Amino acid sequence: MNSKHKKIMELVFKNPIQANILWTDKGYLGNVEYDAEAKIFHGDVINTRDVITFQGTTVKEIEKAFKDSINDYITWCKEEGVEPEKPYSGKFNIRLSPELHRQIAILAKKRRVSLNSFVEKALTDEIAILMK
Repeated sequence: MNSKHKKIMELVFKNPIQANILWTDKGYLGNVEYDAEAKIFHGDVINTRDVITFQGTTVKEIEKAFKDSINDYITWCKEEGVEPEKPYSGKFNIRLSPELHRQIAILAKKRRVSLNSFVEKALTDEIAILMK
């Protein structure tokens, strides 16, 4: 955990507020929330369909629990003879209206690129705008 995450977690402990903190480990993304009533941090891995959860009462505990949960998941998969779900495969399905699908297909064809390349560039360009 970097110093920025530690400072945020320490502030949340001193003055509990609703806060979400994202951590990554081995490509898995953990979302951490603080439950002021229970006085505990709890989290789950949000970029897999498999259920991976963790909890702790201190910054050190929740960080360790997150990493341990990922390692336990990978170990469990190995023991069961299944591949751990990859957080991102690079593929996703999207539903569009037939008209939008037609427009994208025509524009891609005019630019002599695949439909996939056209959509990937459009998403990349939109993300660049949003990240400014």
